[in-house]
Amino acid sequence: MPCLVGCLAVVFPRIALFFVWLFGGDYLMRAYEGWIFPLLGFLFLPLTTLAFAYGMNSLGRPGEMEPLGWLLVGLGVLADLGLVGGGARSTGGFRERTRDGWRPPNA
Repeated sequence: MPCLVGCLAVVFPRIALFFVWLFGGDYLMRAYEGWIFPLLGFLFLPLTTLAFAYGMNSLGRPGEMEPLGWLLVGLGVLADLGLVGGGARSTGGFRERTRDGWRPPNA
């Protein structure tokens, strides 16, 4: 069951972050000690926010980040930036600039 939850968190990170906030008690508050960084993480870097919370709470001693946790945070940053960059790249590939404006590639 935890593996399924982890897979769903990768596919739907904002929904997973919402459920962690809703059902996780103080899981996010122990990692961030406030509400502003989880909120910004929800908006901009949801996988990174989840990875940091997991690293702070579940790896090693509570309140200390292990090297594996930092590795997970780095992978989360790369995944979040890949999701944002991949969307921009696919939109740019769909449209092609011409003199008279925008048109689909095969038109």
